[in-house]
Amino acid sequence: VQLVESGGGLVQPGGSLRLSCTASGLTFDDYAMAWFRQAPGKERERISCISARGGYTRYADSVKGRFTISRDNAKNTLYVQMNSLKPEDTAMYYCAVPYDYCSGSTLGYKYWGQGTQVTVSS
Repeated sequence: VQLVESGGGLVQPGGSLRLSCTASGLTFDDYAMAWFRQAPGKERERISCISARGGYTRYADSVKGRFTISRDNAKNTLYVQMNSLKPEDTAMYYCAVPYDYCSGSTLGYKYWGQGTQVTVSS
C-alpha cells in the first residue's frame, strides 16, 4: 500500500491550499480515510475523516468551517481543501487509512503517507 500526499507549500495567512492523497495497493473505496497533521513539538492530531463512500465527514474544532474533506473513489484520491489558513495551521499533513473506523488516535491507523508540509506565514 502506498499513500502519496501532495499540494503542500508556503501560503500567506488567509490563503488557501488543496492537499491531495493518492492511494495505491488497496481497494480505496473499502476504507474510510483521514487527514492528520503534526506541528513541531506537538502530537499528531486528526483534523478530518471521511467515510468510504463520502457520506460522513468529521472535523476537529480547530479546522471546522475552514477545511473541507472529500474523496474521488474513481481516482483513488483523498482531498482536503483548506481555506482561511492561519499560522497555527503550519504543520506536516498526513493522510492515513484506518483499521476500521475513523479513530481519533493514531493507533487506529494502519497505513500512512509520507506527509506534505504546509507553512502559513507572511
